[in-house]
Amino acid sequence: MTEFKLPDIGEGIVECEVVEWRVDEGDAIAEDQPVVEVMTDKALVEITAPEAGRVTKLHVGKGEIAKVHAPLFAYQAEGGDDGATAEAPASETPAPEAGSEPETPPAREGQAPAGGDAAKDFILPDIGEGIVECEIVEWRVAEGEAIEEDQPVVDVMTDKAMVEITAPEAGRISRLHVGKGEIARVHAPLYAYVPEGGVAPAEAAPAAGREAPTPAKPDSAPARPTRPGRGPHGRIPASPAVRRLVREHGLRLADIPGSGKDGRVLKEDVLAALEGGGARPAEAARPEPEAAPAARPAPAEEGEVRVEPLRGVRAAMARQMVASASTIPHFQYGEEIDVTELLALRERLKPKAAARDTKLTLMPFFMKAMALAIQDFPILNSRLNEAADEIHYLPSCNIGMAVDGKAGLMVPNVKGVERRSLLDVAREIQRLTGQARDGRVAQADLQGGTISISNIGALGGTYAAPIINAPEVAIVAIGKSQWLPRFDADGEVTRRAIMTVTWAGDHRLIDGGTIARFCNAWKGYLEDPETLLLELA
Repeated sequence: MTEFKLPDIGEGIVECEVVEWRVDEGDAIAEDQPVVEVMTDKALVEITAPEAGRVTKLHVGKGEIAKVHAPLFAYQAEGGDDGATAEAPASETPAPEAGSEPETPPAREGQAPAGGDAAKDFILPDIGEGIVECEIVEWRVAEGEAIEEDQPVVDVMTDKAMVEITAPEAGRISRLHVGKGEIARVHAPLYAYVPEGGVAPAEAAPAAGREAPTPAKPDSAPARPTRPGRGPHGRIPASPAVRRLVREHGLRLADIPGSGKDGRVLKEDVLAALEGGGARPAEAARPEPEAAPAARPAPAEEGEVRVEPLRGVRAAMARQMVASASTIPHFQYGEEIDVTELLALRERLKPKAAARDTKLTLMPFFMKAMALAIQDFPILNSRLNEAADEIHYLPSCNIGMAVDGKAGLMVPNVKGVERRSLLDVAREIQRLTGQARDGRVAQADLQGGTISISNIGALGGTYAAPIINAPEVAIVAIGKSQWLPRFDADGEVTRRAIMTVTWAGDHRLIDGGTIARFCNAWKGYLEDPETLLLELA
């Protein structure tokens, strides 16, 4: 018995509703026969049978929610052995991913693939709540290399952080299933390896769960079909991964000649159509009327447009910023802060901090002063509930800082700033900044922030209008410090270090007067740092 698991049916989709089952338990099914219709948040999708057999169980009822990578139905393959049901492994992916066209499901981690060799497929595990895919950033090993238990094998990028995947045991890499820059799916094979003491498969044998590459066809070989085939159910046979590839390139499946069984369109067929221009884009499929004069082609531009997928942390930031800007009524408030005395104090304390292996920047002072000011203005450390009918005052001041890192913009936060010493805050900032720049921040350090600081001054900026990091209610952008002329108490012009700050507040909770008074309290600690020291833990 084989478990058919709901495949990825759209980027970002993790569940769908079962609209209609086309079969019942006990029904015979044929390859590519429509089995069930499911509704995502974007469209109605028809799921077809991967092979001939008989349906043994429908796991999700009509009107219920099915999860991606979870069992949708079970079936006994044609010619299968009913007595082996209990021992047969569940299929990890019911349809091949966009790099293969397997006819049999890939082996699970720890299971020897068909053929009797000792290779194992390492299955990409769950690496975060709601994450169904990730991008391969860097392979640390190559095919044929020996690996040790817990050795770093590959770096992958999710929409939250960089994650390092390590080897489960010692052995030798036999195949990397997903290339650098490509997308790996959770619960799908990531790489194959032969455990220490195992026998490597013959080089000529294809990897388990994958179809052997199609050899180059000699001139005498039959040409590809001139038109795609139609399966027994009147539709063009193609896997969900291939159909998705066709959609992504704006092509029509009907225009792509299929080289598989019954005219099945394979990934190689789509790539060949793209390279040879044999398929028409979907929007260009309808011919122009004969009477219409041919349009003169536009002059060719120099160079080509470089297309880069929006993935990982950058994609998550895009979604977060759109949601924040469109749902939170922002208002801005700007101020100047004289940090002359604060700079002098930091210079005196830097050697003492360095003696304790800690880099002392201005950020610990900003955070500590903010935590103290929040004690008098707790509304700045609150959030609205989802229904926007309750204010939740948070018990701890977890101050986030925007870091422009290798993986994109990240906002790790220092937990419990109000309870930490200035030196302890500096150490935590140093740790989080280093990890964020490498793209390796732990999920716990990215969650639970209550208010944020964006230090654009570190990059030379003077002013900015920041977007709130929802569900927080305020964020401040700090500009660079500049030596500017100012009048002293006697009316004399003096040289002072002036820093600009710009606040963004959630106008549902905070008004201009509140944020002005809060900013004045924060400013007071920074301009007169001796008062700050009196309050330090």
